[in-house]
Amino acid sequence: MISTSSKKFEGIPLSILDLAMINEGSDATQSFKNSVDLARHAERWGFNRFWLAEHHNMQGVASSATSVIIGHVAGATKTIRVGSGGVMLPNHAPLVIAEQFGTLEAMYPGRIDLGLGRAPGSDQATAYALRRTLHSSGEEFPEQLAELRGYFEYNLQARVRAVPGEGQDIPIWLLGSSGFSAQLAAQQGLPFSFASHFAPGYLMQALQLYHQQFRPSKDLSAPYVMLGVNVIAADTNEKAHWLATSYQQQFLNIRRGVTTKFKPPVDDPDTFFSEYERIAIGELMSWPSTIIGDRETVQRKLESFLQSTKANELIISSGIYSHEDRLRSYEILAELME
Repeated sequence: MISTSSKKFEGIPLSILDLAMINEGSDATQSFKNSVDLARHAERWGFNRFWLAEHHNMQGVASSATSVIIGHVAGATKTIRVGSGGVMLPNHAPLVIAEQFGTLEAMYPGRIDLGLGRAPGSDQATAYALRRTLHSSGEEFPEQLAELRGYFEYNLQARVRAVPGEGQDIPIWLLGSSGFSAQLAAQQGLPFSFASHFAPGYLMQALQLYHQQFRPSKDLSAPYVMLGVNVIAADTNEKAHWLATSYQQQFLNIRRGVTTKFKPPVDDPDTFFSEYERIAIGELMSWPSTIIGDRETVQRKLESFLQSTKANELIISSGIYSHEDRLRSYEILAELME
């Protein structure tokens, strides 16, 4: 069942999405230390969940072995829920995911979430390297989901059983950036998390589909939606916008097909991109997908976002280079929750 026990911002739990970013001049070892430190702070501050996302072949992202780092973070914390935001199911055999998350749930009972996506989380060459075939695609996601859920059920007659995994009550979430997963989550009676932090254009359509088509299940009696938001908060608006230039550079490099480590802020980002790229970055860095500013600005824009979407929960991503500044950004959100 869905856990919502936490301090709340206007009655809404706040959670954290972490990519274990690898900073320029640093390495994955330090990224994992930062993730653990952030999770410990988040637990003390009252955040509800700490999720990690699966990405591959990206020099600036260290969360590729998602279940491994989930276990690392869960082992370093005590009460906060830890999970995947998400595991890209087409990259894996469903049995392997059932066993991995069954193992995590056995180690940290009642604290593990399994968020699932259907995108590759990488380019085609990397998808092939992961799967050894490109026949497995997002179109097969419903069948893969059914197979995975079957491994968590008791079936004494099954020839293949997930051990650990069988009989465990691990919350399964569907993640998406379009209407496909919204409809599937509704039909299956599962909680839904929409990637509004990078696909805000499809948000309202996906929410409408999910609410209209939702069917109650043994897992969930009513629709439950968690929405992604980029938040870069600081003690002043000027500093927040300066910090956000790291995220701008990352987005720009992704659009250019260049993979780099996460870069420090710059004083004049306009020198790095064309007029067309400036427009694209302006769309990404604007409300509702991204909120940048001081405490008052963040509070006002979050309240507006919640009023327009009626979300049950928000999951916050903060692409900030300095670990101390990232902690401060989440601390400001924690102050709002109080």
